[in-house]
Amino acid sequence: MEHSLSIDTSVGKEEIYLQVLNQLRALVQGEEDLIANLANSCALLKEAFNWWWVGFYLVKNQELVLGPFQGPVACTRIAYGRGVCGSAWQQQKTIIVPNVHDFPGHIACSSASLSEIVVPFFGSNQEVIGVLDVDSEHLNYFDEIDAKYLEAIVAFF
Repeated sequence: MEHSLSIDTSVGKEEIYLQVLNQLRALVQGEEDLIANLANSCALLKEAFNWWWVGFYLVKNQELVLGPFQGPVACTRIAYGRGVCGSAWQQQKTIIVPNVHDFPGHIACSSASLSEIVVPFFGSNQEVIGVLDVDSEHLNYFDEIDAKYLEAIVAFF
């Protein structure tokens, strides 16, 4: 099925997220393949917000393994509890990092990334099955609005 995006980026952040949620609902409706849905979600989020990097890491064999993403080349594997992604997995909660240089153990996949938000998502057994990782080349870029809506987005999976 062919889809085209229609996001008005001239409105505020919260309004953009509401449009993204509507578009995502249409994109994943009837599609059961997780990787396909994650890939389209990355493309949708990248187009709507033009973040430096947006992607998913999936839990495989007790580590996070790179999944679908949009942006520069990324770290392939991340250990449990390591960096922002591994910490969000371990703590089972969203982590907002205003300045990645201040986060103990931050994994620098790209020196251009200055702030980050990582949102875990859960399988049917309520265990973390992956994380959504978003990086910005601007400091203090993410806030509770981003957390709220990115948590709603990962709830689709």
